[in-house]
Parts: sequence; C-alpha cells; structure tokens
Amino acid sequence: MRISDEVRDQLTLKFAVLFPHLDERQRRLLMGAEARILGHGGIRAVAQVAEASEATVRKGVDELEAGAEPLGRVRRPGGGRKRAAEVDPGLRPALLALVEPDMCGDPMSPLRWTTKSTRALADHLTRQGHRISADTVADLLREEGFSLQANAKTLEGAQHPDRDAQFHYINEQVKEHIAAADPVISVDTKKKELVGPYKNGGREWEPKGAPAQVKTHDFLDRQGPGKAIPYGIYDVAANSGWVSVGTDHDTAAFAVASIRRWWQARAGHDYPQADRLLITADAGGSNGYRPRAWKTELAALARETGLEITVCHMPPGTSKWNKIEHRLFSHISMNWRGRPLTSHDVIVNSINATTTHTGLTVHAELDPGTYDTGIKVSDTDIDSLPMHRHRFHGDWNYTLHPQHHDTAGAAEDPRPAGPSPTPRPA
Repeated sequence: MRISDEVRDQLTLKFAVLFPHLDERQRRLLMGAEARILGHGGIRAVAQVAEASEATVRKGVDELEAGAEPLGRVRRPGGGRKRAAEVDPGLRPALLALVEPDMCGDPMSPLRWTTKSTRALADHLTRQGHRISADTVADLLREEGFSLQANAKTLEGAQHPDRDAQFHYINEQVKEHIAAADPVISVDTKKKELVGPYKNGGREWEPKGAPAQVKTHDFLDRQGPGKAIPYGIYDVAANSGWVSVGTDHDTAAFAVASIRRWWQARAGHDYPQADRLLITADAGGSNGYRPRAWKTELAALARETGLEITVCHMPPGTSKWNKIEHRLFSHISMNWRGRPLTSHDVIVNSINATTTHTGLTVHAELDPGTYDTGIKVSDTDIDSLPMHRHRFHGDWNYTLHPQHHDTAGAAEDPRPAGPSPTPRPA
C-alpha cells in the first residue's frame, strides 16, 4: 500500500522517539502493531519507514496475533546478522551501475536488453560475485530512491514553427463564434473497436471468480459483426456529445454524414438562429486538412443547411489537445472499461450512458450506411468549391460558403502571420 505523507511523518517521529528506549523484541512488536493498524500492505510500509526488513516486521505481527508472551533472548545492541550492503561494500555501486539510466554497463550485456526485474538483477549480481536475494535488491533500490515507473508520453517530436500561432488563431475563432451564439464543435474518429467477445482493457465489478469470458486472441472474425467506428462531435459550449457508430469505413463522407445527422437531430434545434458553424479537427485522418473529399462533402453540407462552415485544424502532432479527446472520448473509454463490446447495441448503449459530474450528456446511434473508399476529387472539383482560404495558414483554416459569392476580405486574419506563445485552444 502507499501511505500518505502525514502518516509517514507520524511513524517516522514515533519510531525516532521510542526506538532508543526499546530493546529488539519491543521494537519488533511496535512495528508489528503499526503494520496491523495500517492493514493490507502495512508490513512493507512500516519496514520502509523503520528501515527494517519485512521479515522482522512480519515476525512482530505473528507474535502479536499468537497472543502468547514472546520468548527468546534479547540481542545486545548491534547484534544479529549484518545487512548485505554492509558486509559487501561493492554491492550498492554494482547495483546502481545496472539500473542508472546513464550507467547501463557493458552494451553487450544481455541484461541491457531485458526487463530489469529484482530477480534478474539479483541473478546478475550473484554472477558478479555479490550474493543477494531479489527482496534485498528491492530494499536497496527503495533506499536509493527508485520505484516502479511506467513510460510517460511527454515527447511530442518536432514542432511546427506556427504551432503556437495556430493555437492562438483557433482560440480567437472559438471565442468569436461562441460570443455570437454560433455552434463550435470538436470532431474526430475514436479508435476502432472489435465487436464481439474480445478483451477490453480495464476492470469491472463482477462476482468473485466469475470474470466475463472473452477470446484468447484478438483476431477479427470475418463471419462476426466486424468492427465499430465511433465518430464523435463535441459541442464545446453545450458540453454535449454526439457519436455516430459506423460499421463500414472511416471516410470523409462518413465524417460529414455524422455532422449532418448531428445538425439535423440536435444542433438545428439548439441553434435555430445560427448561420455559421466552426469545426476544430485534427490535421490528419478522414477529417484532416489534406483529404479533398472532406472539403467537397463539407461544401455539400453548407449548401444543404445554408451554413457558413469554418474549419480550423490542429497543428500536426497535437491531436491530444483537441477538446473531444479529453472532454468526450476519455469518458466513453472509462464508462465501458472491462466490458466486452459484444454487439453494436452494447457499444451504442454504453456511449449513451456516458455522463460526468460536470454535466456532460452524450447521444449515440448506429450508422449502418456504406461508405466507399478511393473516391477521387479532381483539381477542377476543388477549384469550383465555394471555399475561401484564410490569410493565415489557408491550408489549416478555411471557410465553405453555402453558395458562390465574392469572398474577398472574408474571414481574414487581422493579426500578423507570425507565431506567438499562447495557451491551448479553448
């Protein structure tokens, strides 16, 4: 278990005050009593604070639970077996040489390319002449400030020189549209999901010993229901989500069809006076800034709805900053964690049931439509679109109009095109 800093400080103070006045047996019983109070994991926690072995603390617990007066002699101060690191002064440096990131030892050593478990470290040290157990390795590592760590996704790679300026531009567009009571949505395709009795990450409360049975391998069953493709629309101002669960292909036509269904079923009623729509999307995928089909489908939507549709794309490599990722998709994943997605109905119902304490509401429905891939859009088709590219990064920022008209000066960027440090987009 992991004890709080307050409890750790209290134990440290208690042991520091009492240990000098107690003999070996009394210290052992005190540590055992504290471990019992802490409950599961208390033995390890107390051993770390008291700088004692877990075996000693466990013996104290056993003596207390036995209910009998402990017997045996009391060793004089300094008695007992010496700690491995005291007997072998070279043990600690040898261990650190194996685990320090900048001191990985011989590059040809097999240990360099294997998991550095305490057992593997103990075996390697023993072969070097340092006799040590895996438990002692763990104790020494904790003394040196090591702990088990997972990889942290923090390296974003090379940044586009206009990354911050684009974030600033998106912020301005979002604030301006929301102030005018025009809808602002964040869109993206969630990870495709296998439909059927397949393992789904996470855990869920089930009767003990009766977990949900799933397949041992995640191979797509060609005769089964196939995959689910959730395409999400997150309304930034309303804190609401709409998800179309597709069954065919993740294409630009599917993406825009999802936006069209959201507008017809929800947004047209929530924003009856709106004549503009702002979409923030990733730089890649079916709604990226490169696919021509995305722009032609949006132009058709603009013509059908009479909306002026502005699209602002996130800079390349920054998809995690898109609002839909942490305002909608993360909550959907948490809601169905540990539950096999055995059918499209299970997926739709699980998404519909997603809520948060901050008031998020989500609607989901199945889209059984067919969306062909490989649709070609010519240069002539693109040139004929009623599309205006903004002065600042027209490849990332552009507006599609309901019909052809003179767009000179429309949607212009009033700021200089140079980058400037800004917060993440609203």
